[in-house]
Amino acid sequence: MNNLLRAIPKVDDILKDARWRALAGYPVECAKDHLRDVLNELRAAIKEGKAHAVAPVETIIGETKRRTEQSLRPALKKVINGTGVIIHTNLGRSPLARSAIERLLAIASGYSNLEYGLVEGKRGDRHEHCLALLKRLTGAEAALLVNNNAAAVLLSLNTLAEGREVIIGRGELIEVGGSFRIPEIMAKSGAALREVGTTNRTFKEDYERGVNERTALIMKAHTSNYRIRGFTHEATTAELAAVAAGHHIPFYFDTGSGLLSDLGSGFDEPSVPEEAGRCDVISFSGDKLLGGPQAGIILGRAGLIDAMKKNPLTRALRPDKFTLSALEATLLLYLDKDKARREIPILRMLHQDPRVVKARAGRVARMVRKGSPAITVEVVTLYAEVGGGSLPDVSIPSYGLSLTSSVISVEKLEQRMRGLDTPVIGRIEKGRFLIDMRTVQQEDEPYLVLAIQTALRDGR
Repeated sequence: MNNLLRAIPKVDDILKDARWRALAGYPVECAKDHLRDVLNELRAAIKEGKAHAVAPVETIIGETKRRTEQSLRPALKKVINGTGVIIHTNLGRSPLARSAIERLLAIASGYSNLEYGLVEGKRGDRHEHCLALLKRLTGAEAALLVNNNAAAVLLSLNTLAEGREVIIGRGELIEVGGSFRIPEIMAKSGAALREVGTTNRTFKEDYERGVNERTALIMKAHTSNYRIRGFTHEATTAELAAVAAGHHIPFYFDTGSGLLSDLGSGFDEPSVPEEAGRCDVISFSGDKLLGGPQAGIILGRAGLIDAMKKNPLTRALRPDKFTLSALEATLLLYLDKDKARREIPILRMLHQDPRVVKARAGRVARMVRKGSPAITVEVVTLYAEVGGGSLPDVSIPSYGLSLTSSVISVEKLEQRMRGLDTPVIGRIEKGRFLIDMRTVQQEDEPYLVLAIQTALRDGR
């Protein structure tokens, strides 16, 4: 063992080796750190009896180069979503429209009038950039933007109900991904939770009986990620607005998903423009059904929104210039509903005719078969999901690719597709690797073909 340890080349000797020049283009200290790691691991393997020879210098340098290259690649990268989940939280939720991407590039490339009034020539308000559009699209009096809808809920409750009670139906004490729970957020806001009704049936009268001298707010939370079926009843927003108005307290509706357009029959989701007129405050996400960047959007009566703007939390929760620019560009598309359906990726995926999806799947399948005879490709019927905590019981007819190979296992194929420079994320089902074409962007189809061929070639 001692002889092997003594045979391990020194760092300085390797740095003088001509073959080290292969790493000349990399940051010097980064490459040295990886070299030390490789040598330390070799030393540890010898001591543990796992290595019985010292790797050649060429091998050590090659492994160092591989690790250095890997460490310099961005960890956050674009992926191809073949899962069939349209708003996939783990994959970044909503891809942006082309116009929103262009606005991001323009704002990122220089300075902007983020908080500067070009007309007045003095300091302005960052929330004003989207205000006119939000008011026009929803009919709201005022608006405030924060960095996500969880922040919107926290800020609304803290501003309107700190130290007092908030009435909410027992069946609406929701939890979403990341352990966001209404009772815990309410506690963090300083408001006290007052549950009324039962899990499956809550009536207007339950809220009436819950009101007392400590009541600050009546809240409704849309159960966007689950549905209760059967013997059920929930109070409508119109009923709750009437109860709140009768007791001179605000009514707050957390809709979650942020639907601004008509999805058509079969999609049971509250419309923000319809609900905004009934509520004193309403909040929702920017990166779900709206199809924009991650943001929390709060609409409501001007006096209540002004109170939130004065809350010290607002500065901690405010969005940056990139969020605002992408959101404004997305909202501009909604001025023409047909254009929004065509250009906002989430809406385009939701509305794309299954026959179009099938034709796209067939086109990709033919290209894959032509270049990869070792793989069996079939066009199969699938069902896509909306995802992102939206429309949990809605399945959308779709089509995709079923892949199996004679030269590589389906598990290895999935792993290699996931390990590409631009990973392709699908799912394994009944011994097949499935890619749902509804969630694959049309411009990514040529890359998808190349990705499949690359995964097969590397797997041989």
